[in-house]
Amino acid sequence: MDKLLHDLGGLVLNALPTSFIVIILAVFVKKIFLQPLEAVLAERHRLTEGARAAAEKGLHAADSKIAEYDAALDKARSDIYAQQAEFLKNLQADQAARMQSAKAASDTTIAAMRDSLAKEAETARRQLSSQSEQLASQIADSVLAGRRQIV
Repeated sequence: MDKLLHDLGGLVLNALPTSFIVIILAVFVKKIFLQPLEAVLAERHRLTEGARAAAEKGLHAADSKIAEYDAALDKARSDIYAQQAEFLKNLQADQAARMQSAKAASDTTIAAMRDSLAKEAETARRQLSSQSEQLASQIADSVLAGRRQIV
């Protein structure tokens, strides 16, 4: 067993310089390589999160602008529809007034034509009445003249 402990002690004694070298190398790698790498990664993470936050802030700002533009567009549409409705109302009122004035003018013309036609008819009746008496006397004269010839 002494030999085993002696051999084990020799192994430990031979392994000590290697262990110190490994520990020194680990500290060296951590100080020279890993700490700057961690610092770069931390900075990258900070910048990435900052960019992400800025992008989210930009998206929220864009969403609010879109909502504002949509509201303004809806208001403009409703204003245009109101203007169109007012225009159509005025146009219909104007057309109704024109139709009413045209109807009144045509009624006046029709009434004047009826009066004129009634006067012409009355004149024609008088002429026919006077001509009928003349024609009746001519017919009577010709019938009587024809009887005189026959008799």
